[in-house]
Order: sequence, then structure tokens, then C-alpha cells
Amino acid sequence: MSAITLYGDSESGNCLKTRWAAEHTGQDFDWVEIDSVGGETRTEAFLAINPAGQVPVMRLADGRVLAQSNAILLYLAEGSDLIPSDGFERAQMMQWLFFEQYSHEPYIAVRRAQRRFFNIAEDDLDPDLLAKGRRALGVMEMKLLTCPFLLGDQMSCADIALVAYTRVAHEGGFDLGEFPAVSGWVRRVETALGLEHAG
Repeated sequence: MSAITLYGDSESGNCLKTRWAAEHTGQDFDWVEIDSVGGETRTEAFLAINPAGQVPVMRLADGRVLAQSNAILLYLAEGSDLIPSDGFERAQMMQWLFFEQYSHEPYIAVRRAQRRFFNIAEDDLDPDLLAKGRRALGVMEMKLLTCPFLLGDQMSCADIALVAYTRVAHEGGFDLGEFPAVSGWVRRVETALGLEHAG
């Protein structure tokens, strides 16, 4: 049994970011696939692990449990080059992690889920999802026009967090062709993580 067990849904960018971090940092872990759309996060067995009924969840061999994707991401990246040693750069990384959860994921990931998993017709989608998702991509575009990664020349947790749903944004109806710097960044991060291109 590995020291780390990750519970996640492979269709979820929030879950995949934890798996990618564990793989990138060479950690020994077990992956337990959870079908969140199919209701497996609401079973009694899963709620005993995470009463919030959400994935991803990490459980350590000593029984400690950690939820929330970016918290898990930071734990797994501790001591690696994914977390800058400079205090200000660490704060910048955190700035992007908060941006991802507040200004990016609620629009891009939600629109993708509504189209892909819940088959909601385009005309029935909240138009704000597209507008605010495009605004988030525009913020990233402006940053990535001047540097290869969000913090400069080095990939960090910020890139892993934001690439998770950006790379599949087309499934939510977003055209990354309108954001060439973001498109190039997606490919760089995918290459660094050893992922096949999602486009």
C-alpha cells in the first residue's frame, strides 16, 4: 500500500491536477477512481472519508485526510521546484491559485460540465459563463504574452492548476484559437507533464 491514496474522477480537472503533481514529483501513490457524476461521492463509504462529498481527496497512510484540489496540490508539491523559494513568487503563485478557483473554474469548468456531462442545450446555458470564462482567458493571455509560464521561466503549481480546465475549454465552447499565448502555454505545460495534447 502506498503512503498516499488519491480519490478522484479522471474526468475532473480538479482531480487530475493532484494526480499530475504526484506523478511530476515522483511520489508513490494509489489512485482510486470515483464516478462523481454517477453518485459515488454520495455513498456512505465515501462520505466517511470526506463528509463534503467531493473529490479530489487525499488520504495518508496514517489516516489523515486532505480535501480541496489546490490544498492537495500544494502538499504534493512541497519541497519541489513547483513551489518557488522566493516569498513574493510564492505569493504570486497563490494569487493564480485563488484566481483559478474564483475567476476561472466556476465558468470554464462549469460550462464544460453542463455541455459535456449534463447535455444542457447551448441556448439554455447562462450567457455569463461564456463571457466570464473568456475574461479569465483574456487575463491569462495578457500575462502569457511576455513569459512562457505564469511565474516566468519555471513551471509552478499555478500552471498545473490552471491548465487542468484550460486544456479542455473547447469542450465548454471556448475557442482557444482566440488566445494564442494561452494555446502555446497549454502545449508547454502538457509537454512538461508528459500529457497528450487535449485539443
